Amino acid sequence: MRPSHIATILDQEFLSCAQGTHTPVMLWGPPGVGKSQIIAQIADKHDVNLLDIRLSQMEPTDLRGIPFRTQDEHGKDTVKWSVPDMLPDVERHGEQGILFLDEINAAPPTVSAAAYQLILDRRLGDYRVPRGWAIFAAGNRQGDRGVTYAMPAPLANRFTHYEVEPNLDDWIAWALEHDIDERILGFLRFRPDLLFDYDPAHNPVAFPSPRSWEYAHRALAKFSDRRDLITDALQASVGNAVGVELKAFIDNMENLPDIDAILEGRETGVPKGIDLQYGVAAALVRRAKESAGQPQALANILRYARQFPQREMGVMLVTDLHRAVGKPLFAVPEFVEWANSVAELMLYDFKPTIA
Repeated sequence: MRPSHIATILDQEFLSCAQGTHTPVMLWGPPGVGKSQIIAQIADKHDVNLLDIRLSQMEPTDLRGIPFRTQDEHGKDTVKWSVPDMLPDVERHGEQGILFLDEINAAPPTVSAAAYQLILDRRLGDYRVPRGWAIFAAGNRQGDRGVTYAMPAPLANRFTHYEVEPNLDDWIAWALEHDIDERILGFLRFRPDLLFDYDPAHNPVAFPSPRSWEYAHRALAKFSDRRDLITDALQASVGNAVGVELKAFIDNMENLPDIDAILEGRETGVPKGIDLQYGVAAALVRRAKESAGQPQALANILRYARQFPQREMGVMLVTDLHRAVGKPLFAVPEFVEWANSVAELMLYDFKPTIA
């Protein structure tokens, strides 16, 4: 399932805590696809605490607590369990939040068994998870060469299960929000198969994934002025072959047409190379976002989008433009003209009503 759909489900699961209909959710997926990030985005959206508990690093007593001797009202010795301070507490953490059990299937069976009651009954002994707290978990699949145990059926039956699959459109939307280098966006539009390329049989150390493309962005920010280091830095982020291909793509971006001229509406041709077409599209989207969606710039980009020999390229450009600037795009008169020119084509993720 694509990340944007899973985020919608998790958001609804968080809200359902207030009605008492929340069901714990387990996210499955290979390393680097953004499982933890999706959950963190839900916490950020609602401005609540996210308690990230790594069960793989715990002993059963870490979760259950430490026993201590006490006396009841009749003076008889009894044993109680101290509640670990990492578990949600209304006074310390707030009435609402997310309890995130990461790497849950990498935990030893004795630890996962201790979590059964916490997940299903929302309690451990005398401790109870506050009503407003959602329980989410994540883990790698057994075939991903991570450290995993087969999830016991009693534990698996305490969750609803979703598998996270990388999706380029969702990643582009995220990248635009987080100012990822437009050259990476252009490259991945040119080579969408490289958003995620992981073969567990070869056990690669560095490989392209939604997580490692963010590392490539950081490498460009740090080493772009060091031609002797930039290739090595990109290879260290996304793997040897992909790092070289990305560097070649970036070098070719020097042949882009004048982006300012396009934004100003001056006559500028469309580059012949497909890689440069993807590059100019990504650059235009970034500049439109930086200019806060100025109507004249949007109008000129829409006119330019109609010049691509392949209309699908223009559709992709306008789709990403919508992700970057939102509804103001629909208010530009040129949008109707552009939409009419591609009316028979499928618009990827947005289908605005045109008056």
